[in-house]
Amino acid sequence: MLKHRGFPGRLPSTDYQFTIRRANKKGATKIIKRERFADRASNDRKADAGFMAALWAQFGEEPFERGNLDAGRISWLFGREVVAAEDPFDPESYEALLRIDVKRAEAAFPEVFANPASFVFDEDDDDEDWA
Repeated sequence: MLKHRGFPGRLPSTDYQFTIRRANKKGATKIIKRERFADRASNDRKADAGFMAALWAQFGEEPFERGNLDAGRISWLFGREVVAAEDPFDPESYEALLRIDVKRAEAAFPEVFANPASFVFDEDDDDEDWA
């Protein structure tokens, strides 16, 4: 499993996880499309925006490997702002390639693209020290 060095491990000051520390012995958790409803909690929306900001800062428009990115967090964006970058796509693979659909991401998270500096992640928030 590829570990994305420098990627924040969580949304600062919260328990919203962005990465996992180690591969699951039973295999990767399946990425699914989760519906986001308008009445979602403010913190949930902030976690989605923070995760998108981290993805954009780390990968931009380039395809990226799922690696240690949290399947639950990806699933909130999958099928809309984050899409499969390969065909066939294996949603249960740590090697699966994804990419940001920039047009949809900009529409859903305009604050991320208008002012990316507003999403600052502490260096202590990544998982580089975890084996």
